[in-house]
Amino acid sequence: MQQLLGEYECKLDAKGRMRMPSGLLGQLGEAEVTTFVINRGFEKCLMLYPEDVWDRITQEVNDLNVYNKKNRAFVRYFYRGAQKVTVDSADRILMPKRLQEYADIEKEVILSAVNDRIEIWSKAHYDMLIDEEPDDFSDLAEDVLGGSFNQTDL
Repeated sequence: MQQLLGEYECKLDAKGRMRMPSGLLGQLGEAEVTTFVINRGFEKCLMLYPEDVWDRITQEVNDLNVYNKKNRAFVRYFYRGAQKVTVDSADRILMPKRLQEYADIEKEVILSAVNDRIEIWSKAHYDMLIDEEPDDFSDLAEDVLGGSFNQTDL
């Protein structure tokens, strides 16, 4: 699976359906991905995983030792609310109501492609996230990646 890129503004219709942007669907390649798994994400967003990505991630999650309390809690939270969704003939997916409520999604959403998955944010939460970005992104980059790269890696 290739890396997905971009931010996309979308709207939910009265039935809770969202049209997937053609620019995003086009990045999914010739496989014409039509099945995704949608789930609760971090920081009040939803995560939309192409089915093959979900399968890969769940292999790692399923390998966790469930006799460890933190692992068991993580597995429970990770799977909570997960549902398969299929793109219909009009390139729409149906957003489950409970997941919409979790992410405070009403009508306007932002899709943010992150690596091999898609974050789904209420527009209001996404705008707040953007407003809270650090003043100096270079400081954050140094903290997170400072020891990871040589100048020749860039």
